[in-house]
Amino acid sequence: MLSTSKDNVPSSGVVDAFFDGECFYVVSHRLSRKVAEIEGNPNVSLCGRRMHSFSGRARSIGHPSEAKNASVRGALAKAFESWHFKHNDEPDENMCSLRIDPTTGFFHKDGTGYRVDFAAGRVEAFPFAFDTVLAED
Repeated sequence: MLSTSKDNVPSSGVVDAFFDGECFYVVSHRLSRKVAEIEGNPNVSLCGRRMHSFSGRARSIGHPSEAKNASVRGALAKAFESWHFKHNDEPDENMCSLRIDPTTGFFHKDGTGYRVDFAAGRVEAFPFAFDTVLAED
């Protein structure tokens, strides 16, 4: 889920994001509500159904087919291989890739929770039990 806001009113939409170790990437449409809201206010939040959440700053980096975006396009196509090209109309000149540079975040793995301050380069680790029941997996 990607959350944006306009005039201090939040809105959220489902997206698939890929983290490359430095930032998140999302494919979107230049004329979409979320891109318009990001252009007015780049502060966004990402969250997942497994209680992963990140805040950061987003910006459009241009069309996925631009040469400068080749590695991003390849990474997204591989990460979402089974459907990426079925659901992203790359011939549409208004397709765009979004780069989200995280500032803070939370995620967990193998019984450990991690709070991350990306700006300061700090990570706090602590015991964490994911005990939420998911309806579908």
